[in-house]
Amino acid sequence: MTLDVRPAHDFDGMATLLGPQNPQSSVCWCLSWRLSSKENRELMGTARADKVRELCARELAPGVLAYLGDEPVGWAGIAPRSELHPIEHSRRIPHIDDLPAWSLWCIRVRPGFRKQGVTQALIRGAVDYARGRGAPVVEGYPVDNDGERVDQTMAFVGTRSMFERAGFTKAADTDSVSGGFPRIVMRKMLA
Repeated sequence: MTLDVRPAHDFDGMATLLGPQNPQSSVCWCLSWRLSSKENRELMGTARADKVRELCARELAPGVLAYLGDEPVGWAGIAPRSELHPIEHSRRIPHIDDLPAWSLWCIRVRPGFRKQGVTQALIRGAVDYARGRGAPVVEGYPVDNDGERVDQTMAFVGTRSMFERAGFTKAADTDSVSGGFPRIVMRKMLA
């Protein structure tokens, strides 16, 4: 399988990975980690899609998409931590130092394409994108599940082993929990 990972400027690809079947639904669209809780609550229905369309149109993509041929099969949210209100202002996820870290906060692979290397391609592609934009370090906040099964609804944060395979190392514990597992800060220095 040859995957192509590219900046997420393709709104239709984003809709395939993150959008609801009913356009009026107020699903996450991977905005809950980008917006303040007030903004997130106020953005309803198709306004959420409009916000994603706006993000895709910017020079700085909201993340990366993995394609198999022309078919979008995976998404990874990657952005400067400073753009991600809940992470930037978190009391549970510590800032390690003053470096302008980029955060890799969400990984999603479409059913039917899982366990085929898409996740690792997305992590590599996200890191490459951040590196190309001058990021000195990329952080992820996966669960430290010690090999135990993670519920699919909470798997978007990734696991420690996924990040370790991509060359990240543990930098800190957090006070955050996802799916019953503690989350940690994993980092990969780029500069």
